[in-house]
Amino acid sequence: MDNRPIGLLDSGVGGLTVARELLRQLPNEEIVYIGDTRRAPYGPRSSEQILAFTWDMVNFLLSKNVKMIVMACNTATAVALENVKTKLDIPVIGVILPGASSAIQQTTGKKIGVIATQASVRSGEYPKAIHFKSPSIEVTSLACPKFVPIVESNEMDSSIAEKVVKESLKPLIGKVDTLILGCTHYPLLRTLIQKTMGENVKLIDSGAETVRDISVLLNYFMLNGTEREQINHQFYTTAGIESFQTIAEKWLNIGHINVMHTEIEDRKEL
Repeated sequence: MDNRPIGLLDSGVGGLTVARELLRQLPNEEIVYIGDTRRAPYGPRSSEQILAFTWDMVNFLLSKNVKMIVMACNTATAVALENVKTKLDIPVIGVILPGASSAIQQTTGKKIGVIATQASVRSGEYPKAIHFKSPSIEVTSLACPKFVPIVESNEMDSSIAEKVVKESLKPLIGKVDTLILGCTHYPLLRTLIQKTMGENVKLIDSGAETVRDISVLLNYFMLNGTEREQINHQFYTTAGIESFQTIAEKWLNIGHINVMHTEIEDRKEL
């Protein structure tokens, strides 16, 4: 047993969708969450920038003595996962493979759509993961760069959000039976996405699927936390606390959350 926390990183609030599922499925685990809201969104940035920013967050989490790191960000996973995994001696897990595996299981017509950031789409990691297991599946990827700013500004329920989702998803309507929400921000727009795509399209939350893999790794490495009276979750943001806290408390639904500001250092890779 190991009561050290699990570290989660994301470009902003999107990774809270993974945190919520982790808290639900693994109530004995403590988490340390870092959202790099100051430098979000990551999608339009270069691979070099994304790699550097991811390492800043990794080093921050290592300073908190975490037992595992979860890249609760598709963009960071696509660009930095393999680089980070090879240099750390604790488990590191991303969100792409679990989401791809679930989509393969759920598709009925072998037509899978992937919506993600520009960087994730450029990387081609989702089609690669899907075709590695099932080459016959048709994969259509679509970048939705306007989604993350809507979520980060807490405008998910606005008429603007509805309009943006409808316009952005037009190329996929009627063309896929399964849709991977390939950015952990996107489940916060799930209702609008489902309404736009139609009730018959299966939506895959890559972050939620990842928690099943986290549980497997905790068991395999015997890192499970023990039941205890007090668990102190820590949430950090590199930008303003107020907006982050509002979204976190609404989404996680666990009462008051202690959100702290941190100026993560721009450090080189290990």
